[in-house]
Amino acid sequence: MSGEGKVVCVTGASGYIASWLVKQLLQLGYTVKATVRDPNDPKKTEHLLALDGAKERLHFFKASLLEEGSFDFAVDGCDGVFHTASPVLLFSNVSQADVVDPALKGTLNVLRSCAKVPSIRRVILTSSIAAVSFNGKPLTPDVMVDETWFSDPDFCEKSKLWYMLGKTLAEEAAWKFSEENRINMVAINPAMVIGPLLQPTLNASVKPVLNLVEGVKIPCETYRWVDVRDVAKAHILAFENPTACGRYCLVERVANHFGIFKILRGIYPDLNPPEEYTEEKASEPTYRVSKERAQSLGITYIPLEVSLKDTVESLKEKNFINA
Repeated sequence: MSGEGKVVCVTGASGYIASWLVKQLLQLGYTVKATVRDPNDPKKTEHLLALDGAKERLHFFKASLLEEGSFDFAVDGCDGVFHTASPVLLFSNVSQADVVDPALKGTLNVLRSCAKVPSIRRVILTSSIAAVSFNGKPLTPDVMVDETWFSDPDFCEKSKLWYMLGKTLAEEAAWKFSEENRINMVAINPAMVIGPLLQPTLNASVKPVLNLVEGVKIPCETYRWVDVRDVAKAHILAFENPTACGRYCLVERVANHFGIFKILRGIYPDLNPPEEYTEEKASEPTYRVSKERAQSLGITYIPLEVSLKDTVESLKEKNFINA
């Protein structure tokens, strides 16, 4: 892959996935127009300006998800747009307005800007597995989740799963708008994203790993996991590959928190287990998520064990963990 001579926009460029996406795009020779809410905030820009190629080919634009038209300048003249900007509020007590409005309205604002630019040949939407698997169906060990699954907005609303609702409604609206306006769109649906951090702030999806290392009591919930570097790579493959279409679920493995701790203690033997930890619970069989479409895109997953180790070492390096 080569991005020489190509101009792309990355929305919400200071975020966890977006930062890795910018890094990989710059490595490939792309010129990147990066949107952030405040280009004067060093926490949003310094780590990106330090990337190889940033001085020559990275340009910042101020844009807000809830401000219609604010993405016009950023997407103008682009070959492609990666829409990653969306609030990720997984574990805090948030309201529907905190998550759903920015996710839904922000996605439509970006797509409206894209619809004005004939040079854009494809838009890559960062959706989520949250828009796939929350439909009330029991996730038993014999179940295989794939891209034909869609989360049910009514189920999410009744269950007060606001992040899942926001992602589901945003992706639904994006497909409808893209079809009506003949925008070539591909959706990437990653699991809980872990791996090394480029940005200086702690992101929500890495927090469970930090909690397990620090001995914070957390419930033994089951999640899907994937490495941030694979997620960024999948975005670029989905843009570059002319045959890419539809949705791509990105899940290296399904595991509960005790299963994750079991892997971590294999790497760091001195870790103290959560109070209610049991080997049986750590090894419980889970449902699976199909890897077929991701593999067809060219993704060979970084093993979860590697992702976890790199996450912890990155948290130490950034002083989130006392080494």
